Amino acid sequence: MQLDGRVALVTGAGRGIGRATAHRLARLGADVVINDIKLNSAKDFEEKLTGDTVMDEIKALGRRSIGIEADITDKRAVQSMVEKVLREFGRIDILVNNAGGSQGKKGPLVGDSTSLTREDFQFLLDLNLMGTIYCCQAAIPSMVKQKWGRIVNISSIMGLMVKNDNHSYATKVAYGISKLSVVHYTRVLAAELGPQGIRVNCITPASIATDRTLYFSRKGFMVSESGMKDCPLGRAGTADDIAKVAEFLFTDLSDYVTGQCIRVDGGRTLF
Repeated sequence: MQLDGRVALVTGAGRGIGRATAHRLARLGADVVINDIKLNSAKDFEEKLTGDTVMDEIKALGRRSIGIEADITDKRAVQSMVEKVLREFGRIDILVNNAGGSQGKKGPLVGDSTSLTREDFQFLLDLNLMGTIYCCQAAIPSMVKQKWGRIVNISSIMGLMVKNDNHSYATKVAYGISKLSVVHYTRVLAAELGPQGIRVNCITPASIATDRTLYFSRKGFMVSESGMKDCPLGRAGTADDIAKVAEFLFTDLSDYVTGQCIRVDGGRTLF
């Protein structure tokens, strides 16, 4: 129970990686605030919960939990969310910026880089980069006040490399640039906030076989085993593979780790 008494806010935690990370935090003793633009989003992708909601799952683990529906691309909504957390729990110790996406405003991006519209580019920048920035800006003052904080940003290996996979070049440009920006933002924050007792790190997953990924694979929009031929570990990653590394970054096992970008990709970026 290393995080007993701590309060964590996890964005995009209604399903997938965010949900798995919320479970890890609860098992470590933290109270967990679940954020999502749609708290029951697991139903949309046929992800089975062990309770009626993710909040109920956290409570079943013996921790306090509330859910807040908020769009992280809306700065005012993010500020309102953080204020609600502070009223309810009195503090924010851990922030996991997991909410994000690779699709454009109207669906999957197709075509090459020249077909990418300004609207789709701006949408993904807002979702993956500005959403992370807004959440950090809102939560950091509480961490500075208590001289302790842990921030984990979820990026993607698509921000680190360009491969001949199943993603269009339009996606690689918009999604890749937005996720690479999260890596650099992580480093800047780590340098700025280290003296305040706040560690900031980043995880870059490969394609993870979440229920959402599998759902879109069945619909023909996404191939869950994309890139498996060049994955040394020979399998797709799971949401818990990411959550386990996040657990390392929350606890004293990583006390001397900050500003790092940890690739959780089964070795795919070795090639």
